Amino acid sequence: MQGTVATYDAATRSGTLLLDDGTELAFPARAFDASGLRLLRLGQRLRVETDVTGAVVRVTLPTMA
Repeated sequence: MQGTVATYDAATRSGTLLLDDGTELAFPARAFDASGLRLLRLGQRLRVETDVTGAVVRVTLPTMA
């Protein structure tokens, strides 16, 4: 699943993504921390990994494995 960064707070390391179907999806700091990324920009495309409950567990660049 992929989305576009709609909001990102560098202080809390959390934000929201706008998925391709228009749904907003929040991601917590632990999902950003698991990515290995240092920062995000508004409008940046990300790949989203979720657990079985649908909670976001990691966000990464689409080109990263």
